[in-house]
Amino acid sequence: MHLIFLSFISLTGASETIAADSPKVVFEKRILPIFKSPNPSSCTECHLANLDIKNYILSTSEKTFLSMRDQGLVDMKAPEKSRILKFILMKDTNSKPNIILDKTRDEELKAFSEWINACCKDEALINMPKLTQEELGRPEKPVEVVRHARKDRLLESFEQNIWAMRFRCMNCHTSGHPDSVKLQKEHGDRVTWIKKTPAETMDYILTKTKLIDLDNPEKSLLLLKPLNEVKHGGGKKFIIGDLGYQSFRNWIEDYARIKGGKYKIAADLPKQSNNQTQFGTELWFKITNTPADWGDKLLFTTIYMWDEKLGNWEKDPIAVSDRMVWGKGKIWQHTVTVMAPKGSARESIWRKSGPSLAPGKYKVVVQLVKDGVSAKAWDAKLDDKTTIVGTGEFKASWKTGYGQMTSIDAANITRK
Repeated sequence: MHLIFLSFISLTGASETIAADSPKVVFEKRILPIFKSPNPSSCTECHLANLDIKNYILSTSEKTFLSMRDQGLVDMKAPEKSRILKFILMKDTNSKPNIILDKTRDEELKAFSEWINACCKDEALINMPKLTQEELGRPEKPVEVVRHARKDRLLESFEQNIWAMRFRCMNCHTSGHPDSVKLQKEHGDRVTWIKKTPAETMDYILTKTKLIDLDNPEKSLLLLKPLNEVKHGGGKKFIIGDLGYQSFRNWIEDYARIKGGKYKIAADLPKQSNNQTQFGTELWFKITNTPADWGDKLLFTTIYMWDEKLGNWEKDPIAVSDRMVWGKGKIWQHTVTVMAPKGSARESIWRKSGPSLAPGKYKVVVQLVKDGVSAKAWDAKLDDKTTIVGTGEFKASWKTGYGQMTSIDAANITRK
């Protein structure tokens, strides 16, 4: 009798040991606490919205595993190589160290690794039928919307829309620049929001300032200050509808929509209208002796480079700029934003060595907005048929700095 009872206890203990390693037990012990936690997952380091690891966790271990299996997130032959583990390991390389997120990531990685290993040892579980599409555990938004809300995507947009336009307002707002020292003493560090890199600058704007109004993007101080609608020591730097305003507002509007969950389907996302990469420069372009009828009007310049090999003008513009014509001085001048086709050798060189324009022959197309731009049409594109006032050719050596401007006399611009 005693031998039989001891044997029963031994068998029961063995079964409990096996049960402790089963997918169900590991799931309840390691995965469910993550699902029930009110704290954000490590996904939030790289994703501004629309994604949390909780999106992939269902009510049971079985359903969660089958859902991940059916979406290719689990490698059943090599569990340690599962895609879901690779996703957990991903970090925002531009962010500062975050002890809390690092701890969260480590806990998630250990928990999912243990659970996936347990699941992949269960042949019956592995061979169960597929779930329906409706049963899968995944983010509510489509993958295109999820990807758009990644921080690296927002940073790419920031580089094109804000960083490329920074020379319109850089000196007063760059930490360490002589023009900013006095302002920083008077108004504090908030003046110097332009940092050493695009990533540092974007992070500072989003986490340390109140320059963005998520509820009313058009009322963001990052727009109202350069418009001089809110007192701005640097005066008026933007005009509604100019390149700087359009770029800044496009980025602000996009960020506000991401944070507000406004993008529901891929068709809601902003259209990529430009196949070129923009770079800000301190190369200045000037038009002298401007006609009286250009005075106090918004003037756009689009510059093309002569291709000696082709014996023709390059298809795409290499630089653009815009600003109000100073009527009293009969002059227009501003820094140019240079552009290179995406994926081109020129883009690669400029990313490594900084943007520049080679000496040579150039052509400028001049457009004039005679009646201004309404607030409702702030993002409208110029109508070439009604705004082009002339074109002109010139030779340039393009040197950096306000005192070394490349110029063309308005008399050399053929009027239309």
